[in-house]
Amino acid sequence: MAENKNATVRKIFVRDLRLDAYIGCYDHEQGAPQPVVIDFDIEVIEPEDPMSDRLDDVVCYNRLTQGVKNIIAEGHIKLVETLAERIADMALDHPMVRAVTISVAKPDAMPEARAAGVTIIRSKV
Repeated sequence: MAENKNATVRKIFVRDLRLDAYIGCYDHEQGAPQPVVIDFDIEVIEPEDPMSDRLDDVVCYNRLTQGVKNIIAEGHIKLVETLAERIADMALDHPMVRAVTISVAKPDAMPEARAAGVTIIRSKV
């Protein structure tokens, strides 16, 4: 799909998606899941009829969330950066998606902090 530079854009998002994941590179992080909190903002080219009210005409945040769950279900990931990149790749595979901002945080990573993690920004352009 060739991108129309004048296309209208919308952003979809999910905030504070809390999931248990097998993640971490330290010995104490092996073999047991720990919570991760994921936020994503997805920049989407709007369909020709932005008022169509059809699920097939949008990028569905529910399907994206299921994609995140599927990535986590694949098995242990060492780094939050790796998880964020995999989520970004999955989202950018959708033809309507132009850009993504993905944040992955581990709320139990450091006792002195509410959370630690990473935010990445990726785009097709």
